Amino acid sequence: MDLTRLSLRLRVFLFFAGLAAGNVAALAAGLVFGFERLGKPEALDGFIIGGVVAGFVIVGLIVAVWFLFDENVAKPIERLAGGMRARTHAEVAADLDQNAGRYLGDLAPAAAAVTQHLAETRSALTEAVQRETTRLAQEKERLETLLSDVPVGVLLCTADHQLVFYNGQAVDLLGGAHAPGLDRRVFDYLHQAPVAHAYARLMETDDPDAASDLLCATVADGKVLAARMRLLSEGEDHHVTARPGYVLTLRDVSGDMRAHAQREQLMDELFDRIRRPAAALQSLIGVLTADDGPQGAARDRVREAARAEAGLLSGAIHTLFERHEQNRVDWWPLSMIRASDLGEAVRARVEAAGGQVLSVTAGLMLRCEGFEMVAFLAALLGRLEGRSDFRLEITEEGAGALIALEWRGPPVPIAELERWLDAPLEVGMADVTGRRVLVTHATEIWPEVLNDGRARLCVPLREARRVSKRPKPVPRAVVYDFDLLGRARDAEVADTPLERLTFVVFDTETTGLLPTEGDEIVQIAAVRIVNGRRVETEVFDTLVNPGRRIPPGSTEVHGISDAMVADAPDIVEVGRKFHKFAEGAVLVAHNAPFDMEFLRRKEVAIGQNFDNPILDTVLLSAVVFGQSESHSLDALTHRLGITIPEEARHTAIGDTVATADAFLKLLPALKARGLTTFGEVVDEVRKHGRLIKDLNG
Repeated sequence: MDLTRLSLRLRVFLFFAGLAAGNVAALAAGLVFGFERLGKPEALDGFIIGGVVAGFVIVGLIVAVWFLFDENVAKPIERLAGGMRARTHAEVAADLDQNAGRYLGDLAPAAAAVTQHLAETRSALTEAVQRETTRLAQEKERLETLLSDVPVGVLLCTADHQLVFYNGQAVDLLGGAHAPGLDRRVFDYLHQAPVAHAYARLMETDDPDAASDLLCATVADGKVLAARMRLLSEGEDHHVTARPGYVLTLRDVSGDMRAHAQREQLMDELFDRIRRPAAALQSLIGVLTADDGPQGAARDRVREAARAEAGLLSGAIHTLFERHEQNRVDWWPLSMIRASDLGEAVRARVEAAGGQVLSVTAGLMLRCEGFEMVAFLAALLGRLEGRSDFRLEITEEGAGALIALEWRGPPVPIAELERWLDAPLEVGMADVTGRRVLVTHATEIWPEVLNDGRARLCVPLREARRVSKRPKPVPRAVVYDFDLLGRARDAEVADTPLERLTFVVFDTETTGLLPTEGDEIVQIAAVRIVNGRRVETEVFDTLVNPGRRIPPGSTEVHGISDAMVADAPDIVEVGRKFHKFAEGAVLVAHNAPFDMEFLRRKEVAIGQNFDNPILDTVLLSAVVFGQSESHSLDALTHRLGITIPEEARHTAIGDTVATADAFLKLLPALKARGLTTFGEVVDEVRKHGRLIKDLNG
């Protein structure tokens, strides 16, 4: 048995218990030896009585000495140790209480001197860096102001697609019942496929400054957003040594796309109406001016003028149509991607579905929406049943490029191709069809039969350029350091360091103390702690209609009356929202069994299980300060130098903030004791199970 793992007081107790047992054993052995040497059986009763009396006296004296030692030595040592740790790691400013160690000689004054010197050193260090800290704080404030006023939504995500930054515009764009939260997956708010595809494509490039334009849709309301993704550079070899995070800028184009689509439809109808009369006019002029015999000079001049006017009209219509199509391409949010990347993406998608295609591409950069074009081409290949020897070829054609899907087998009838174009593509947005992809790129598709008997489908792209060496990029002016970007995500919570966990600290107010007898929650409040700091803007605070009257005695404690909760949502609605708020986090509470009992009794009605890992600040206080201390929230916050405003005490949000601040001050003290991972902390708090039950496992 490793005695070093036991508390000081328990080891002292075991020492005196062993001393008492040894004394009693020695007394018994001495009495037996004396009785045998005396050799008088009639003296046995005297020996027994004397031995029992002496044994009780010895045990009583040892117990008395142990009690005095525990009260005047062991307990004061624990108090001094807890106080020193609080002042060392939790930055408590109050002087160390020396009275507790008045019987410990110079130990208490020495401990007080050490803590005072530490406080003075810390103060001097703080003063030395104050000017620099003030300057950095001002720069940070300016940067946050600039970012908050950026007219587009900005998201910063890790390689695991977890949010580490978002601005107010992003909150408005993403919408939904749940606002974005730090350390949440971006796929809770945006459809995964376009974002994941763009990230994978950027990771495959050798250019750390490459960017990708994409269209994505919100999960909440299907709003279409134009987005640009750029990887975060972490050095020249970031793509080899680590998976970088990325910046995603968002702009709502739903309204623009609807208006643009309406304009496109109107313009298409207008051009269609113009083309037909123009063609008829040109034919009529041709008939009227046909050379049917000798004519006069005047008739020849009329013929030539009519032909010239018809040519000018036809050319003007053609020019207008070309400009209209080019304007469509210029407006739509398309990016330049490598033809080889497009071809490889199509090949990979086809092979994943069990097919095969040979990709042959020229050294071109294509202007297109890569994800939608890949989905479109893969869908076409998937519908070419009964055909073989597929080949995807991308070649240069004038100022643009030609994408050709070739195969050996019968060509595709026009009617069947039209049906394919109207079928939706599996891209996460139900309204994306092959026809919409063609409209997006202002292009068309047609079938052809080659001389060698092979057939193909042709899709021209209006803009392409040859691959060339990229010019040196313009340096980006905004630079920021976010600790979350370098944080690895561990699979097992028990093995995860505390500073890498996300915590949700919460508290409830109830109608009473007995959930088994019908008491209900009337208020829930919670805050999130990410990367070792409380996120000021991520707060959950709501009243709950308990479905019953609130006793006057409870109202006197927390100040919540029946009138205040009359229009509040019930626990089912609130419970679901709170479960989402706490998703993926470790729950922290003061006296957690009380709050969790109320929540777990509603799991069936809510439809969710509160199976998060849990930490209790009562048990953490016992680990740091010892079991002999009081571990109420008031006592704990007093020891840690935290002030709870009187008006906030016994309110869910007030107690939650106080608990969160206390928890943040306890974390360094736990780490100083060698308790760095969640599992190590849980193993330690279970030794204090006599105080309160641990809820993990």
